Amino acid sequence: MQTRKKYIFLTFLASWLLLFFFGGDQLRHFAFFSGRKTEARRNWPRWTDRSLLKSFADSEELQSDGDPSLPSPRERRAAWLSVYKNSRCRMETCFDFSRCEKHGFKVFTYPRERDQPLSQSYGKILASIERSRYYTPNPEEACLFILSIDTLDRDHLSGQYVRNVDEKIRGFPLWNGGRNHLIFNLYSGTWPNYTEDLGFDIGQAILAKASFYTESFRPGFDISIPLFPKDHPQRGGEKGWLYQDSVPPKKKYLLVFKGKRYLTGIGSSTRNALHHIHNGKDIISLTTCKHGKDWEKHKDTRCDKDNVDYEKFNYQELLHNSTFCIVPRGRRLGSFRFLEALQAACIPVLLSDGWELPFGEAIDWGKAAVVGNERLLLQIPSAVRCIHPERVLAFQQQTQFLWDAYFSSVDKIVHTTLEIIKDRLLPHRSRSRFLWNTLPGGLLALPEFSTHLGDFPFYYLQHGSSPSEKFTAFIRAVSPAGSLSQPILRLIQAVSGSQYCAQILVLWSCEKPPPPSGKWPQTTVPLTIIQGRGKLSDRFFPYAAIQTDAVLSLDEHTSLSTSEVDFAFTVWRSFPERIVGFPTQSHFWDPEQKRWGYTSKWTNELSIVLAAAAFYHRYYHSLFTEYLPAGLRELVDGLAACEDILMNVLVAAVTKLPPIKVTQRKQHKESVSQQVGCRDGDAGPPLAGERSPSPPRSPLAKVKGMTGAAGSRRFSQHQDCLNQLADWFGYMPLMSSQLRLDPVLFKDQVSVLRKKYPRLEKP
Repeated sequence: MQTRKKYIFLTFLASWLLLFFFGGDQLRHFAFFSGRKTEARRNWPRWTDRSLLKSFADSEELQSDGDPSLPSPRERRAAWLSVYKNSRCRMETCFDFSRCEKHGFKVFTYPRERDQPLSQSYGKILASIERSRYYTPNPEEACLFILSIDTLDRDHLSGQYVRNVDEKIRGFPLWNGGRNHLIFNLYSGTWPNYTEDLGFDIGQAILAKASFYTESFRPGFDISIPLFPKDHPQRGGEKGWLYQDSVPPKKKYLLVFKGKRYLTGIGSSTRNALHHIHNGKDIISLTTCKHGKDWEKHKDTRCDKDNVDYEKFNYQELLHNSTFCIVPRGRRLGSFRFLEALQAACIPVLLSDGWELPFGEAIDWGKAAVVGNERLLLQIPSAVRCIHPERVLAFQQQTQFLWDAYFSSVDKIVHTTLEIIKDRLLPHRSRSRFLWNTLPGGLLALPEFSTHLGDFPFYYLQHGSSPSEKFTAFIRAVSPAGSLSQPILRLIQAVSGSQYCAQILVLWSCEKPPPPSGKWPQTTVPLTIIQGRGKLSDRFFPYAAIQTDAVLSLDEHTSLSTSEVDFAFTVWRSFPERIVGFPTQSHFWDPEQKRWGYTSKWTNELSIVLAAAAFYHRYYHSLFTEYLPAGLRELVDGLAACEDILMNVLVAAVTKLPPIKVTQRKQHKESVSQQVGCRDGDAGPPLAGERSPSPPRSPLAKVKGMTGAAGSRRFSQHQDCLNQLADWFGYMPLMSSQLRLDPVLFKDQVSVLRKKYPRLEKP
C-alpha cells in the first residue's frame, strides 16, 4: 500500500513539472498564477489596434510586402516562362560550338526586307556589326546570327512594336529554334506591370537585354546591356567630362537627383520617397509630377511645390557639379540616367533592386558605382559621406574609363556584347576581369595575342616589370632583284652594330625574288628575309619571326647611326606603350575646308611618327591586323603612306597619348633619299607609302625622282586617308605634342668624354 501511494505521488509531481515546463508561459497569462505582476505589466497596444494607435496606412497595405504596384512573384514567373521556355539554357546546352571551329567567330545578319520597319537604334546595331571585323556575308561561315527584325521595343503600345514576330522567325530556315542566335532588346512589357514579356518565344537564343531582372537572367548565357537613347552616337562618341587636374574630387553638391516621379504604378514608390533626403544644401533631390497626359488627375499635395522647385535647377549643371548622382529605377529597372552619370563622372548611386547591371560578367561595378537598396533610401546620404576622397577620385576615374571603353557609342556596346560571347567559346583564352577593368580595356586587349599580362605594353608599371632588353629590326625593302642599294647595306651594318639588336628581318616587297644569301652583308645577328604579299599593310602583319617586345620599323633608304638607334631604344623602354621615333609630321583642323589637314612642315607640334624609323611594341602588329576590320586595311593598301597614319591613329586611340620624337642628326632633316622601284632595275618614282625619314619642308615640295604633280597627289592622299580614318573612328584620336627627348648634355659646351652619345652631334 505504501509503495502504491509513493508511485501515485511521484506521478502527480512529474505531471506538474511537465505542465510548468511546457505550458508555463501560457499559465502566466491567468490572474491566479500572475497575481500582482499582471497589474504591473504595461498593456502595449498592438499595431493593428486602431483605437490605441493612430494608423498612417491600411493594415492590408502594411501586411503586404513591397510596392503594391509591383507584379507578384507568380505574375513575374508566368511572364518569365512565357519568354524563357528554355530557362535552363547554358552555352554548353543551347549553343552549337562546332559552327565556330572552322571559320572562327563570325557574325551573320539576316537580309532586310524592304517593307520591314526598322528603328534608328536597331539600324545602328546592325550597322555596327556589318562594319566590324566579326561580320561575314556568308551564313555558312557564321558562328552567330542576328535577326533583321527589330526586337528592341516590345511594348505593344509603342509605335515601333513589330507584330507577328513568332510567325516570321519560324519561317527562317536558319532559325533552328533560336540556337546560335543573339536577340537585342531595350524595352519589354507594357503598362501597368512592365513584365519581361517580349511577345514571342526566343527559344534557345541568347538575349542581350536592357533592364534585366536577376531572376530572369541566365548567367553565362544572357547579357545585360545598358539602356541607350536613339540619338546615342554610332561610333566614337563624346568624351567624358572629367579632365586631368580640372575637377577636384569634391564638388559643390554631394548627391543630386532631378527627374520625373511617377504618381501611380510600378516604380512610383522609389521616386516618391526621394524628397525625404533633400536638404537644399549639398543634397539636391528634385522631382516633378508632370509625367504622362493625365498627371493632374493623380497629383498630390506636394506636386505644385515640387514643380516650382524643379525648374530652379539645370540638370546639366547638377551633373557637372555633383559628386554622386542618384540613379533610381523607372518603370523598368534601367534608365538613361545611368549612362549620363557615367559620362559626367558623377558616381552613380543605384536604387534599382534586382537589376542585373550592364556587362556585369566582365565589369566590376564595385569600382565605379554605389549599389544601394530601395528600402534603405534614408541611409544613402550617410553612406556616401563616409567614402574617403581618395576612393571618390578612383570611382570618378573608373567611370570615365568605363564610359570611354564600353558605353560612349553603339559600336562599343555591340562590340562588347560580341566579345563577351566570344570569350565564352574558348574560356582558356578569355580575358581576365583585370583586363576588362583596366586601361585600355577588354576590347583592345586581344586574347588571341596572349593572356599573360606581361606580354602587353600597358601593364609593365603595374606589375613592376619591364620590356625585353633587345629589339627586332624590321626593314621593308623595295630594291630591284639581283642587287641591293647602298643605303640598305649601310642601314643593316648600323643596326646590327647596336648592342640591343637581337635580329634583323627584311620584308621583301617585290614581285621578283630577293638576292641570294651571299649578296647580303655579314652581320653579328641573325638576318632573315620574309617574302611579302605586295601590300602596304604587310609591314604591320604579326609575323611569328618577331620574338622581341620592341620592333624597330625601317625603310630601306633610312639613314641612322648606331648611336641614334641605341638612344631611341633606351627611350622606348621607358615608354613601351607609345611610338618612339625620328621623322615626324602633324595634323590640324582646317576651319575653311572643314576637314582635317596634314602637314610635313617642321613646326613645334607633332602628332605622327613615321614608320620609316620608329620603335613600337610588337603587340600593335596584332592589333593592326586582328582588331581593325578588313575595310580599313584595304584603305591603307590603296592610299600612299596611309599605313603610317593608321598605325599612329590606332596607337593614339589605345593609349590616349601622343608619340615621342627623339633627337636625330641634322642631315636627316635636310636630306631626301632617292627611292628605287622594285619592278625594274632603273630608278623611278617611289612606290605608294615609301618615303625618306626626313619629311619635306613643304607638303608640295619636289623631291628627287618625284614631280610636283606626283608630290601634290601624294599629299592629297595623305589628307584623304586622315579624314577617312577620322570618319571611321568617329573622332580624331591623334594627340599633338611639343616634346622632343635628347640625351643628357646634348650639344652642351662640355667635354665629349662626358657625353654618352657624342656621335649624335657630329654632322
